[in-house]
Amino acid sequence: MLSKSELEEILHLALETGGDFAEIFIEDENGTTVACEDNKIEKIVTGNSHGAGIRVIKDKIISYGSTSLVTLDELKKVARETAAAFSGSSRKKTFDLVASIPPHGIAVKRRPHEVAIEEKVALVETLNKTARSYGDKIVQVTVRYLDSNQAVTIANSDGIYIEDNRIRTRYYINVIAAKGNILQTGYEAPGGTVGFELIEEYNPEEKARQATERALLMLDAPHAPAGRMMVVLHSTAGGTMVHEACGHALEADFIYKGTSIYGNNIGKKVASELVTVIDDATIRGKYGTFNFDDEGTPGQKTILIENGILKGFMSDKYNAKLLGIKETGNGRRESYLSKPIPRMTNTIIAPGKSNPDEIVASIKNGLLVKHMGGGEVNVTNGDFVFDVTEGYVIEDGKVKHPVRGAILTGNGPKVLETIDMVGTDLGFQTGVCGKYDHAPVGDAQPTIRIKEIVVGGRQQ
Repeated sequence: MLSKSELEEILHLALETGGDFAEIFIEDENGTTVACEDNKIEKIVTGNSHGAGIRVIKDKIISYGSTSLVTLDELKKVARETAAAFSGSSRKKTFDLVASIPPHGIAVKRRPHEVAIEEKVALVETLNKTARSYGDKIVQVTVRYLDSNQAVTIANSDGIYIEDNRIRTRYYINVIAAKGNILQTGYEAPGGTVGFELIEEYNPEEKARQATERALLMLDAPHAPAGRMMVVLHSTAGGTMVHEACGHALEADFIYKGTSIYGNNIGKKVASELVTVIDDATIRGKYGTFNFDDEGTPGQKTILIENGILKGFMSDKYNAKLLGIKETGNGRRESYLSKPIPRMTNTIIAPGKSNPDEIVASIKNGLLVKHMGGGEVNVTNGDFVFDVTEGYVIEDGKVKHPVRGAILTGNGPKVLETIDMVGTDLGFQTGVCGKYDHAPVGDAQPTIRIKEIVVGGRQQ
């Protein structure tokens, strides 16, 4: 553990060639992974990652160095090496590191590192056993349990000084069912900024049944119809749409680079007046929740779109300064090896006023999406493609039979403009965002009605 005076000494060294800003990020993370495949425990991994990164910014240029050896002498060496990217003399910046108090508490009932490995293995075995109990049509079950305990110290030349502890726990199950040459997948992956009490909120047997029954249900489903149609995205589909179709395009680095479709649109109507989009790192227990981001900025609630009007972007310190906007606590990094960039936390479409059942009943002919798979989005123009892993035909306001193979194709901003009903419910989804590196996130949406979207399937 380095003292405050030692951290200040390192920061001054990092500024000795004229840098405008210097930062130290120290990380000590331990975690456990238990994996089950082919009906047996394949691996149990426990490990520790320890290191520090030093960032120096001068004008618009960033220099970054890292080390796995966290000692005063080593960090002084890295500070000098990082500063060597610039030529100039020290500006003798004066600052005093003042400790910040966490803005909101994150309660953990059962710290994962205090839970016996046998209990974690038993959880994984329960998930696997439950899925395989459904019979021979279940040809593959993959289960993972993961927990992490990340202690961070962040100090910078603006006087920020924080020490924080982030605990996250997650498990997931992926089930593949087969019938002839047809393969279908069911997937569930609950998680949060919680301890091992996760299994109290998300019962493993129930989640395994949901994933398995979804895979089996889709085996006998006919192909989805193709064409333009009205679509209801149920709250159980989670927030894949909001994350991919508009979330990334609202991150400040894409705005600064001019590669986002939302650039220069602050104050303009970009969605239906029923749509409000929020990024919120303060929601208790969610996977993207934290006290401070990876720059030491308090986690906060940021309104991105309000009643269809674009209000702001998600930003870290660097891009906020470049754009002349307020930093929003979205500076995130995978580890001490990475410099922070703007990333989502928990991103949601806010609930509306319509009854979810009435939204479905309003459809004469359309598609109900209850679970989404993977997808891709082009941030520059907003075009996206998403797989549907659980979908149903709606006829005359009634949910009919399931369909398989549906693909949603469209444009994020245009879809947001055509949402004409928003439900009172809200469903969350846990994930890991892979923008350059990885960061834990939560996504959510209510049941929504989209007037028209292209559904890829099979012509009837």
